Amino acid sequence: MTENPLGYEKIPKLLKNFAVPSIVASLVGSIYNIVDQIFIGQGVGYLGNAATNVAYPFSTICLAIALLVGIGSSSRVSLCLGCKEPKAAAKAAGNGIVLMGIFGIIYLLVGETFLPLLLKAFGATTAVFPYAKQYASITLIGMPFLIVTNGMSNLIRADGKPKYSMACMVVGAIINTILDPIFIFVCDWGIAGGAWATVIGQIFSFTLALRYLWRFQTIHFEKKSFLFDIKESLKICSMGISSCSNQIAITVIQIIQYNSLTYYGALTKYGTDIPLAACGIVMKTNAIILAIVTGISQGMQPIIGFNYGARQYHRVREAYMLAIKWNLVVSTIAFIAFQFFPRSIISLFGDGDELYFEFAVLFMRTYIFMVLVNGVQLLSSDFFTAIGKALKGALLALTRQTFFLIPLTLLLPLRFGIMGVLLAGPVADFSAFVLSVVLVGIEFKKQKNDM
Repeated sequence: MTENPLGYEKIPKLLKNFAVPSIVASLVGSIYNIVDQIFIGQGVGYLGNAATNVAYPFSTICLAIALLVGIGSSSRVSLCLGCKEPKAAAKAAGNGIVLMGIFGIIYLLVGETFLPLLLKAFGATTAVFPYAKQYASITLIGMPFLIVTNGMSNLIRADGKPKYSMACMVVGAIINTILDPIFIFVCDWGIAGGAWATVIGQIFSFTLALRYLWRFQTIHFEKKSFLFDIKESLKICSMGISSCSNQIAITVIQIIQYNSLTYYGALTKYGTDIPLAACGIVMKTNAIILAIVTGISQGMQPIIGFNYGARQYHRVREAYMLAIKWNLVVSTIAFIAFQFFPRSIISLFGDGDELYFEFAVLFMRTYIFMVLVNGVQLLSSDFFTAIGKALKGALLALTRQTFFLIPLTLLLPLRFGIMGVLLAGPVADFSAFVLSVVLVGIEFKKQKNDM
């Protein structure tokens, strides 16, 4: 058993070593959908874009499951290792891996069984439905592989190997990017080609992630480590519930947004399909920024979890504050890009008429106007998860999506029409930011008193 550098290495070096590979891995996870969006937009048109947007909730639900088990088990592992309990860490990791497989199979079966019903609930219009059904029925096949890959990536980072975790995701993304134009344009498979490219890439990532089972350094597995334990599984899920609930809330708001945009869009010159296509492009563009913030957060979590378990609170605070500074740099660049170059960004996802670009530019500039601060809520939620305060982490994770964004998305359009859907984003972002600052400030004060 080797000593974990999380307890003694300098925080800036640790965060760089852990966060940079995590950022790349998170970006790669977003690339699966974004690359498909770009190639499908170029090859099929904006109805193809709308179809991938309607199918996107399947991916967010998949990520929610992966975070529930992956973040939960890795947080348990980090805390156990910090408390010098290696057997408990192995048990947490083993049960986490078993849960990934179980949840992945269940998700595939449920998704395929209720696919038409779910797509209609997600907001598919008559014109978009055939494309969405073809795309989603194929991509669901890769969801179990994606759950295991994302879940294992968190465990690999907790073991001190963030670069290997990154490699797992990068391999799949490269394969997906190579196969997309071949399947869509050369083989002329259209939207189905983009879906199959995604699935094949996910299978390669899964294979590489699973190989790490025999390479863990700080965890020594035994056969009993993989015996399903209901108490351990509940602990894992409680630790990952904040990250999971945030993704579930994202899924719910996606469904509400898509249905609101088609309803209120029908009352405007934009119609139903233009707002649906534009919304997905803006969300997936913003997902790139969120992926970077998520990567910073995932790199921060094992550092904070280990040092909190070891009662080195000064290192906990230093890691959190450094992550916030990194987030501010990324968010500033994003704000400039979204406000000053929106049309150039949107053009990457295919062409459209002037009405389409008019709404898409308006959506991008308005909805993610508060991008400067919206990463603070995500980092703060994962901070509480890392220190074992899962309930507070879950509460904070739900603030932006559930407590603020969903009610605002339902209420503001009653007064402002389709513009109300756009305004709900920045109002919710700012409200969640204020609450995050207050809760983290209280926690730091408690840690200072404990010291």
